[in-house]
Amino acid sequence: MTLKQKIFILDTNVILHDSSCLYHFEEHDIIIPITVLEELDNFKKGSQIINFHARQFIRSLDELSSDKLFNGGMKIGPDNGKIAIRLEQPMHEDLTISFHNAEKPDHKILNVAYCQLKEQADKTVILVSKDMNLRMKARSIGLMAEDYTTDHVQEPQKLYTGCRREECSEEVIEQIYQVDDNCIDINSVQSECPFQPNEFAILKNGRKSALATFKKQLNGLKLVHKLSAYGITPRNAEQSFAVHALLDQDLPLVTITGKAGTGKTLLALASALESRSRYRQILLTRPVVPLSNKDIGYLPGDIQSKIKPYMQPLYDNLGVIRNQFSDNSEMYQRLQRMIDDEKLIIEPLAYIRGRSLVRMYMIVDEAQNLTPHEVKTIITRAGEGTKIIFTGDIYQIDHPYLDVHSNGLSSLIYKMQGQHLYAHIDLRKGERSELAELASNLL
Repeated sequence: MTLKQKIFILDTNVILHDSSCLYHFEEHDIIIPITVLEELDNFKKGSQIINFHARQFIRSLDELSSDKLFNGGMKIGPDNGKIAIRLEQPMHEDLTISFHNAEKPDHKILNVAYCQLKEQADKTVILVSKDMNLRMKARSIGLMAEDYTTDHVQEPQKLYTGCRREECSEEVIEQIYQVDDNCIDINSVQSECPFQPNEFAILKNGRKSALATFKKQLNGLKLVHKLSAYGITPRNAEQSFAVHALLDQDLPLVTITGKAGTGKTLLALASALESRSRYRQILLTRPVVPLSNKDIGYLPGDIQSKIKPYMQPLYDNLGVIRNQFSDNSEMYQRLQRMIDDEKLIIEPLAYIRGRSLVRMYMIVDEAQNLTPHEVKTIITRAGEGTKIIFTGDIYQIDHPYLDVHSNGLSSLIYKMQGQHLYAHIDLRKGERSELAELASNLL
């Protein structure tokens, strides 16, 4: 049985998510409604990643520029199908009853897709959009609709946690304490699944236990000490693992996931302060994801007033650390000097573009609201001596076009596991308060 040739109609948000999407549909054809080009025109200027994607996609189309784009389409590449641009058409009579606003961009795109469905009966027409509402509208009129899933992580519930529990003999636990800073042979722990580089383990035998991490270059397990960072002491094994990775100079990339109250950002900030002498600057940042998907320019006040609500959680964590000390203590004064001398900076992610990331301890909070491309852009700009920490909860996403499968944090964990420069830990237990933990688990 011969499968039907497919025609994919692309929504604007797909292109703003991945400007290279043209090359991910294999031998199938692609149609770009002219409305999409009009919407991309509104995103050309700016320093956000979506502005980059808009400009890059327009350049790609310009390189393919030909009359064929408007007349039957032209070949994208030797292993790809054709791409065509479709001008607006009168609203199909089947759609006029349900979709009264013919000037709405979504309805124009929907109309182009529906007209193709009627004209190309021998082919499978699919609308590709990251907008769930538009996909539902498409399905309501008998049109196939899909999310853009090229960069999706499959089965996030099986995502690498960075930690495991292993039953072992008393001799192994005693040995790892005896060798301390050295390693014990990995073969002394009989595990069904091979260890990943820098993976953590809770070794147990009855009431005896030890915390360890696997060092691939030594092919052994090393003891993990319970370390404090700038007055913050870990309260459970996973937090101890997190602090160990956050203070390790040999791990320039660390990710920490966990629900609200597990201490992700607090541990990262405390570890940054503890490591301050090794770095030129500490930078705390997070993406600004405004409500209703509006830019912060809609908010009243000057720029500091606009961004303060988004940065407040970072200031709150800084306050937790500062409030441990009296106003006249050396630790308090040292922290204040770092802020005054701009050795510690809190800024929205958009404001760091173009900055040189050399010898910096950079914490990217709420990283689940970043696209895979944004995460890649941040990491590839890391200079010599820079350490980057990504924290977030992959199940709490505010971005309108990302989910647990497609966000940048999930993608990073999935692709980086097994790399010797990387460590990850998933914090399971909330430590904010008993009430917060109860609400997180039940509500």
